[in-house]
Amino acid sequence: MRIGVLTAGGDCPGLNAVIRAVGRSAIGRGDEAVGILRGYEGLAKRDYMPLDMRTVSGILHQGGTIVGTSSFEPHTEDAVEEVKAAFEADRLDAVVAIGGEHTMEITRRLCDEEGLPLVGVPKTIDNDVAGTDYTFGFDTAVQTATSAIDRLHSTAQSHDRIMVVEVMGRNTGWIAVHAGIAGGADAILIPEVPTTVEEVADGIQARHRRKKNFSIIVVAEGATLGFESGEERLIQPTKATDEYGYPRLGGIGAALAAELEKLTGYEARVTVLGHVQRGGTPTSTDRILATRYGTKAYDMVKAGDFGRMVSLKGPTITSVPLADTKGVKTVDLELLEMARRFYG
Repeated sequence: MRIGVLTAGGDCPGLNAVIRAVGRSAIGRGDEAVGILRGYEGLAKRDYMPLDMRTVSGILHQGGTIVGTSSFEPHTEDAVEEVKAAFEADRLDAVVAIGGEHTMEITRRLCDEEGLPLVGVPKTIDNDVAGTDYTFGFDTAVQTATSAIDRLHSTAQSHDRIMVVEVMGRNTGWIAVHAGIAGGADAILIPEVPTTVEEVADGIQARHRRKKNFSIIVVAEGATLGFESGEERLIQPTKATDEYGYPRLGGIGAALAAELEKLTGYEARVTVLGHVQRGGTPTSTDRILATRYGTKAYDMVKAGDFGRMVSLKGPTITSVPLADTKGVKTVDLELLEMARRFYG
């Protein structure tokens, strides 16, 4: 068989581990794997690279993706025809598409509407792809955020400051909740649950009454700035939108810090982790999960299990129909309730 592998959407740690797993599986069983450059754009433009022993060696620990990525979406009739033509002209028996929830939607549509032989692999640091317990890239992002919180504890305590840590999370607060719990945060704000500035300020004041003169606040970029009056603000630094038409977010940390200073009278500083959460070397957990996903994707291709996405359910690697990946997977609110026990 000739199997294509593409990565689409934002990069995240562990992509190369999936590519390696598909490539090594194919090589070991007499099949051919090719890397499709820049996601679905590369498929439409028929732009490839070989995934042989030379190209897939030494990439397990590397961040990013050796085949590049883009947010190209084949939504026009011409683009769809180009993708279909590539399968026939280049003798592609299947394509493994690695991406987030938007990529899974594109993959599902091409499968269902055009009959193309596609298998999905879920990735995102946000862990918000429906149909799987965890996505690779998430653990690395949480470790990065937790390490930052640990470092901020010492400077916050030394200077009696409020430290606000802004992490990624447009629609969900998975990183904020996990890193907040691991880092001992004194408040966690996420898109799923409204939390008012006054509520956070009250918690900070309670800590000071107990002689705890510093606080760590973790906030997801997609959380709204809410007030007891009922006012809510989604913070956007500009009116710009991303490639999918979503508003560009960022700045909730600075806005929250300013409001907390007004209400408490204590100095507040902000750390925005941004894209550092998406880069760098994947953790061992992400390397193993990505490798399991890649080997399963290859097995699914060989079995003809198209129109499905590799999935982690408990300890088991399985698969689900791409139709089951619609929407986003929100945070288990029991985790947030547990975190609240340790506020103050």
